[in-house]
Amino acid sequence: MKDKRILYVSSEVVPYLPETEISSMSFEAPRMVNKQGGQIRIFMPRYGNINERRHQLHEVIRLSGINLVINDLDMPLIIKVASIPKERIQVYFIDNEEYFKRKATLTDEDGNLFPDNDERAIFFAKGVIETVKKLNWAPDIIHVHGWLASFLPLYLKQYYKDEPLFTESKIVTSVYNQSFDDALNKEMINKIKFDNIEGESVSSLIEPTYNNIMKVAIDHSDALIVGSEDIPKPLRDHLDACDKPVLEYQFPDTFAEAYTEFYNTKVLS
Repeated sequence: MKDKRILYVSSEVVPYLPETEISSMSFEAPRMVNKQGGQIRIFMPRYGNINERRHQLHEVIRLSGINLVINDLDMPLIIKVASIPKERIQVYFIDNEEYFKRKATLTDEDGNLFPDNDERAIFFAKGVIETVKKLNWAPDIIHVHGWLASFLPLYLKQYYKDEPLFTESKIVTSVYNQSFDDALNKEMINKIKFDNIEGESVSSLIEPTYNNIMKVAIDHSDALIVGSEDIPKPLRDHLDACDKPVLEYQFPDTFAEAYTEFYNTKVLS
């Protein structure tokens, strides 16, 4: 992977959030590429339960200061950055007072999904893309982890389809078993349509369940990785029918060789 540019976009990354399948792989995969001489960038949301002082986050003024329009409202974008100790890896954090100040990630203290998780996901996708544009850093591969990050393939392939920086970028989405019950805000599809994203590509989001959100991500990706040993049957069936390169589940202690080969021979070829 020497000199290849890989952008990792994740809903969670260790050491900033507790260890899960997603947060661990969102650290281990970039570390692997970094060791192979690749160039990496990692993006995640700056949730309010991330300790800024302990992890030494600081705002990047030159990247902050633009507004993103979410459902006809101007929402200020704040970019923060930190370095993972001993790894020489930088992590960029997408922040906004309205969406990410609360001292939690995706659910309240009773375990209920936040009603604005749909807008947070749209803001995160747009925020990542706008920041990478400001960095003028054209990735060879964009690797997406976690459902809060999963609108990025949709927005990149539709809303930003004419953006020249990403013309050669290939999108890989990892599909995990980390789902949620119920559904996101029923108005989500209208908020996406507000961005002139229409048609069959988002029709399933009338029911914004975990499976339907991930199906849209699969449809707008160039290649897929199965991130959990078991994934929901509707997603397994959708992967089997998608006619795209799919890397089956790899155990964490032996994933590196398989991921490297997949990137080189299936994604970049």
